[in-house]
Amino acid sequence: IFRSQQNLKVILDELIGITPELNQITTKNNTYFYDFLVIATGSEPSYFGQDQWKNFSSSLKSIEDATFLRGKILKAFEKAERTKNKQGLEKLMKFVLIGGGPTGVEMAGAIAELSKKVLAKEFTTIDTKAARIILLEKSPNILPTTSHSLSIYAKKTLEKLGVEVNCSTTVQNISEGLVETNTETIEAETIIWCAGVKASPTRNWINVKTDKIGRVLVNEDLSIPGHTNIFVVGDASYVKNKNGKPLPGLAPVAKQEGAFVAEVIKKNIRNGKIQKKFYYKNRGYLATIGRSDAIVDFKWFTLKGRIGWIFWSIIHIYFLISFRNRLMVFINWVWSYLTFGKGARLIIDDK
Repeated sequence: IFRSQQNLKVILDELIGITPELNQITTKNNTYFYDFLVIATGSEPSYFGQDQWKNFSSSLKSIEDATFLRGKILKAFEKAERTKNKQGLEKLMKFVLIGGGPTGVEMAGAIAELSKKVLAKEFTTIDTKAARIILLEKSPNILPTTSHSLSIYAKKTLEKLGVEVNCSTTVQNISEGLVETNTETIEAETIIWCAGVKASPTRNWINVKTDKIGRVLVNEDLSIPGHTNIFVVGDASYVKNKNGKPLPGLAPVAKQEGAFVAEVIKKNIRNGKIQKKFYYKNRGYLATIGRSDAIVDFKWFTLKGRIGWIFWSIIHIYFLISFRNRLMVFINWVWSYLTFGKGARLIIDDK
């Protein structure tokens, strides 16, 4: 991505503090000075004040999380294959996902297809089709930010895959192998947290005002109050849309904010006319549900089913950087689709 940028330097380090009066940042290993500073530190899982829950559940926020979670799911089936205890078998074959947003819906569909189709012929003692995938959502509908009709379609599609979708369900406690809700207590070997995120701790580095989940309250041009040369973008910033509601923590939002700030800095350096307010252009909402099903919710049209999935695939490939990446991803996706992703079912020991 940055190979041709001769004026760019990438440094792996950990930020400790920011001193805006000196235009200075301090890391574990060095001190750096800046003319402009852009904070794009993203977000991390939020457990709504119950941080102990992270010890008993897995999240999906990084490549390391994905690799660990893949191994955990596959190892649950491997353990079930050799267990002799019926109660232990039921617990191993149960997967609970907390949060019915895009991550929870896509993960539930993936695990369902893995157990019902991909692994069905690979175990002799257990019936992987008997695995229970339980999706818990506190709202009346899954995918609450999309249209009601597409939300209902997503629910029905997941249920056809064998997913148990429990809406209006509030998690009250999570402990080792146990999820307690307002309606029942569920024993499960694998508990996956997909319910929420909070901003990275920007206020640990600089004195700024934040909302309740740590997002920095920025000006209309995404700068922080009192410092016109410090900007915050992406999940770390709190920006309202035209209806007065905060923008969602989605990649399109972060991309548009990044492009806006880059333009502001460029024009500032060249003494050009600076746009004083960031406007987000909502170009639509996409989510996959299983191997060949997706929903697409755009301003002027909606798609669902296989045609939605094809559209989702095209959009994601189109926005990759360079033709080479697009071609390689397309080839890998076609191969994975035809072979049910057999090459990716590796268990990497987390020890």
